[in-house]
Amino acid sequence: MKKALITGVAGQDGSYLSEFLLQKGYEVHGTIRRSSLEGVSRVDHLYKGEGKNKHFNVHYGDITDSICMSDIISKVKPDEIYHLAAQSHVRVSFDIPGYTAQTDAVGTLNILEAIRQNNLTNKTKFYQASTSELFGKVSESPQSESTPFYPRSPYGTAKLYAYWTTINYREAYGIFGSNGILFNHESPRRGNSFVTKKIVESIAQIKSGKIKSFKLGNLDAKRDWGYAPEYVEAMWLMLQHKEPLDLVIATGETHSVRELIEKAFKIAGYNIYWEGSGVDEVGKCSDSNDVLVYIDPYYFRPTEVENLHGNPTKAEKVLGWKAKIKFDELVKIMMEFELKKN
Repeated sequence: MKKALITGVAGQDGSYLSEFLLQKGYEVHGTIRRSSLEGVSRVDHLYKGEGKNKHFNVHYGDITDSICMSDIISKVKPDEIYHLAAQSHVRVSFDIPGYTAQTDAVGTLNILEAIRQNNLTNKTKFYQASTSELFGKVSESPQSESTPFYPRSPYGTAKLYAYWTTINYREAYGIFGSNGILFNHESPRRGNSFVTKKIVESIAQIKSGKIKSFKLGNLDAKRDWGYAPEYVEAMWLMLQHKEPLDLVIATGETHSVRELIEKAFKIAGYNIYWEGSGVDEVGKCSDSNDVLVYIDPYYFRPTEVENLHGNPTKAEKVLGWKAKIKFDELVKIMMEFELKKN
């Protein structure tokens, strides 16, 4: 039975990946920070109560604690490590750049060093969760593996360190280390501080009468949004490949935050229109003329990333992986989940 270690197992991707690997017959180990804000609700069903899976194991640990992580890795001796733990909120990274660097950059180094120092170089395959934010101020569109990086946030620059450190350990020590350059991927399990989740959750709360409106930042930022359960399969496929590689994982489509808002509102039974410009722009209900969406400058980034659009051609060719759920269906899945919940 193969063993996998997932850092950040309680996150969106970690929970879906755990389920996926368990179905594949893996023994899954996951790390969780004792202070994790969202706790372990996404993986409760895997290790508590009647649904407890005897092949799922949780370890408390923080990737910034090199001693702790080395100890976990030496005991588990995993065949595969999926390094998903990170401070992953781009806007928040401007507020806590030092912490972001410690987790996203040095945290990755700690995992790679633990593999090397525990003499697991020839046993353990390593997956690094890279990001489309590496491209930042894009020089071409869509972005592929050969597009130059130009990160525009502390999150992006920390992830750039992690990306190149993975390649360095691959070349210097022979570690099977792969970077998955994943574009935005969402699901009902997305944290509510992320824009997709915030939008659908807020709309459901408006419909149920819990709130009257909500605030957002840049409505015209464009992203390539995919479905998280499909993207964790791509992670696994990368570590099954005969050699390590760095791949863009994306849908190949790009849509604006504004489009997402309009589509989600329509699913909930509202039509909205836009009035005003800049920070004074608002989104109004076409039936009641009530203001449902406001702009708040707090949500603007000091350096914006306007358009991320992935080119997944190489992943489709090398892995045989292709995104099936695109933007329209993704928004429908997330919006309907929130409407049922509220």
